[in-house]
Amino acid sequence: MKIRVVDEIRQKLAVFCPAQLQVEDESALHEGHAGARPEGETHFRVMIRAAEFAPLSRLERQRRVHAALGAPLLGRIHALALDVDG
Repeated sequence: MKIRVVDEIRQKLAVFCPAQLQVEDESALHEGHAGARPEGETHFRVMIRAAEFAPLSRLERQRRVHAALGAPLLGRIHALALDVDG
């Protein structure tokens, strides 16, 4: 059984023990646009709040999220909007 990308993102970001985590699949909003695939799962918006991010710059927060998600998962995502805070 194939795991949905939304669920895979949630699982991988759990490593930060977030106080808040929202992952939205916005692929339907981008149908017909570059990078969109008929099966969806291409465009995502993530809001994550975790104490670990508080002392970090915005760039370092995003780097840590990208590292946690990993290259194989990121390679399947066309667009990822991040809202990362401590």
